[in-house]
Amino acid sequence: MKTISLFALALTLGMGTASMLNTDNHNSNQAVQNADAAFRDGLYLGKLAAEAGTEPHVARGRWATLGDRALFSAGYQEGYRGSLASRRTPTTPQAE
Repeated sequence: MKTISLFALALTLGMGTASMLNTDNHNSNQAVQNADAAFRDGLYLGKLAAEAGTEPHVARGRWATLGDRALFSAGYQEGYRGSLASRRTPTTPQAE
């Protein structure tokens, strides 16, 4: 009985540790993506396009590698959608 309890405890601790490591890895990948120049460039240009009211046009050719092009596209889409969403949010006047 004692062996089964120790095994269950070890299994639970192992699964908890693995879960924490997986979460930390995901957060660090997101931080790297947001710090990448291609992603930030796309984010900025997407925001500008949405604020100007133009249709989205992802100019991926600005970046040489496929990875940078993918990051640029992701940043552009996020910036464009984020800017549109903030423009669509109704602002209510404050009651005095």
